[in-house]
Amino acid sequence: MNVSRHMEDLRVALVSELHHESLVELLCELHSHYNEGSSVPHELVRSYLVECLLAPTSPLQLVVATREPPHVLGFAAISLTYSLVEPTAGKRRHCWLKELYVRSSTRSLGVGKALMSWVAQYAVAHGCCRIDWPVNVTNARGIAFYEGVGAKQVVERLSYRLSEPSLSELAHRSARAG
Repeated sequence: MNVSRHMEDLRVALVSELHHESLVELLCELHSHYNEGSSVPHELVRSYLVECLLAPTSPLQLVVATREPPHVLGFAAISLTYSLVEPTAGKRRHCWLKELYVRSSTRSLGVGKALMSWVAQYAVAHGCCRIDWPVNVTNARGIAFYEGVGAKQVVERLSYRLSEPSLSELAHRSARAG
């Protein structure tokens, strides 16, 4: 693939209906990436995209990197939020990067950098002072990429998850206590 030609055609923007089918394919790839050997029906992913991820009540904005015809090469899922501890203008608004994923066949061609650059521009334009995101500790390639765009690891933070069955146990315990 001619990298310079590929980058000339690259466009980054908020997702539109024109991108839905290609994005569904990429979301299916993402599912397989995180769930080795597993696949998910396209129809299920299509309805999830439209009814949940792109719903008016969704806190997420989906940003796509595309090439014509509307072929999605990568995407970012972001949301803007406010700090609860920093009320100072210029420090209170943050951007949360929920996911950044590039089609496996187009990695290392600048798609991820183009997406991160767009997200950074969007964050700055909306008064954000930083972008935060999680990364799997085993994702060495992703960590190198993020450090390559200037990100620093936040060493004073840990990530926690409450899932089943502990989630339901806590919910029931709280309901009984209330």
